[in-house]
Order: sequence, then C-alpha cells, then structure tokens
Amino acid sequence: MRSKPDLDPQALAEISQVLAQSLEDCSPITITFFGEYEDRSIHGIIMRVDQQLKQIKFRQDDDWEWIKVADIIEVST
Repeated sequence: MRSKPDLDPQALAEISQVLAQSLEDCSPITITFFGEYEDRSIHGIIMRVDQQLKQIKFRQDDDWEWIKVADIIEVST
C-alpha cells in the first residue's frame, strides 16, 4: 500500500490559494488527489467548500463529487 506524500507549508498554501480562486471566479482547475493504489486527476470547477468537514464539492462536466482537502496533493490552473 502506498503512503500519501507530505506536503510542505508552501505547497499547502498554494493549493489553498488555487482552490479559493477557483471557487471565487468559477475558473476551471485540475486537482490531483492521493489514491490508495494510484493518484487521480480531475478537471473542473469548485462549487462549494465545506470548512467543517474539510472537503470541497467539485464539478466535472455534468457530474460532481465531494473531495477531502487532505487528499489533494496538487492543483493546477
């Protein structure tokens, strides 16, 4: 079984910034998140942030899913 990479504070801050920007202006981003067997990347927009549960609602085409912020290892615009 793979282990999730540790991200440094700068990488975490960058992820937070891109997530916030996508939520604010509905700009599409690509999120890569950690998977038990392999990482997965999806492209879409953030619809909502749940601070309490620390997850985001992410829309991809006509589908959406909740993603735990702790599972995100990379984002790009």
